[in-house]
Amino acid sequence: MEREPTRDTGAGLPPGVSAGAVAVLVGANVLNNRLAPRLAPLTSAAATGALLVLARRAGISWSELGFHRRSRGLRIGGALAAAVAGAYAAGVAVPATRRFFRDERALSLSRARALEEALIQVPVGTVLLEEVGFRGVVHAIVARSHGHGAATAVSSILFGLWHVLPAVDMAAANPALSRLASGEAPGRGSGARGRRPARVVAGSVVATGLAGALFTELHRRGGLAAPAMFHVATNSLGYLFARLAPPDPASREVPAPNR
Repeated sequence: MEREPTRDTGAGLPPGVSAGAVAVLVGANVLNNRLAPRLAPLTSAAATGALLVLARRAGISWSELGFHRRSRGLRIGGALAAAVAGAYAAGVAVPATRRFFRDERALSLSRARALEEALIQVPVGTVLLEEVGFRGVVHAIVARSHGHGAATAVSSILFGLWHVLPAVDMAAANPALSRLASGEAPGRGSGARGRRPARVVAGSVVATGLAGALFTELHRRGGLAAPAMFHVATNSLGYLFARLAPPDPASREVPAPNR
């Protein structure tokens, strides 16, 4: 049997740990989304290492961070990844939903760049930092003094706010999905210029915050492995299915490059 995580919820943490963790995350977010997006794997790996050092020096155990239940986490994560692939395949096959997969951020890439995004940028540049940072370090810091419920709320809210900058990009790159995020009818309509960016960002923050709560529950059941595999599947498979989704006949889309 796999050993249950040990948690010392009565022990306090040194001052400045929470502020330090937030500072690392904010810096990585700006670098990855605005200043040096192609270097996201390096930035995220360095930020992840800094967060782990910060947490361990503060006395947080590996189990509290989510490095436990690996076998169970792999089983849960593998099953969810397969479910994502099935759901995406169904979504691309149905004309009413395939427009949500036509994301210009994926379609504008060459085949080599799409593979880089799916196999390197997403797993290392995105998922590694987000899972260790929010489900691991932030959750463990808050849980020490306020319990699991408060830790889930705080880490999920911060995870939603983490997606403000990506949501701004999504508004232009995926009109159908951004209409859905802003609460508008997902049918054909005006482009991103006709919508209020604030509504798209707010809708994305709420949606990703709720996703963060789901990932946190997966973390509770299967350690970091479960949400990480699910997270990689939802993001990386998006690049594949964006290229598989047939263009909307009513649009003037150019087929994705195959370079």
